[in-house]
Amino acid sequence: MSESTSGGSYEECRTTADWLLKHTQVRPIVGIVCGSGLSALADMLKDPQVFKYCDIPNFPRSTVRGHAGQLVFGTLKGKPCVCMQGRFHLYEGHPIQKITLPMRVFKLLGVKTMLMTNAAGGLNQDYKVGDFMVIKDHINMPGFAGVNPLSGPNDDRFGVRFPCMSDAYDRELRQLAHDVAGELGFSDFLKEGVYCVLGGPSFETIAECRMLHRLGGDAVGMSTVHEVIVARHAGMRCFAMSLISNRAVMDYDSREKANHDEVLETGKQRAKQMEVLVSTMVARLDDDENNDKNNS
Repeated sequence: MSESTSGGSYEECRTTADWLLKHTQVRPIVGIVCGSGLSALADMLKDPQVFKYCDIPNFPRSTVRGHAGQLVFGTLKGKPCVCMQGRFHLYEGHPIQKITLPMRVFKLLGVKTMLMTNAAGGLNQDYKVGDFMVIKDHINMPGFAGVNPLSGPNDDRFGVRFPCMSDAYDRELRQLAHDVAGELGFSDFLKEGVYCVLGGPSFETIAECRMLHRLGGDAVGMSTVHEVIVARHAGMRCFAMSLISNRAVMDYDSREKANHDEVLETGKQRAKQMEVLVSTMVARLDDDENNDKNNS
């Protein structure tokens, strides 16, 4: 499916970005994506300006409980930001280019750094419910089957045909997260690992969880990776963090079952700590460094 029919073309993204620039005075340099149950991050923005997804030209609709479905502009720790309260997923039926359209719109708005959060199931047996996992790498299972947001004709105005993904998750931002967590006393529940993305919406089988763990996965979810691929293609720095909202079921004798209510409840319990961690990271971002990284 080409971008012209599925969404994500330069012209479509330019139209959306121009509409937003016309309706807000904020010129964001930081983009934030809130995962399931974590939309309170956007509530920290000062002088917020809110746009419902349904009112933004070319934007998809968010249909998942726990995702507010709105774009919030404002400042966080003095930095102009734009925050997605609710993201889009393959299982909602959107074409993959439509899911990732906001990343390209953010690029055209002037965003240099993307901070993303999600709720994920823990594959690593050392992880506990409520842990934060800084994502250092990913395994893109849909990509193995050719489902990639960069499929189709490449537009050089966004990025190169074959972008490198070995540095998808910025090393300095990951170190910053560890430094900030140490200062806040969060080190005991801050981990670092590999995130596996699946299409959903059904949760993983026991056999699938065992396979993903053996492949090197530490957590599994249904989002984030596609956004990171498109953001990196466009030259933005990326940081992503998972809230371990449930333990993946790995034992056939287990009576545990994954469910979305557990995901949302864990989000409520840890939301405040994640807000503090992310906002402190934003405060430490160096504008000049952002520009240098983006242009290198």
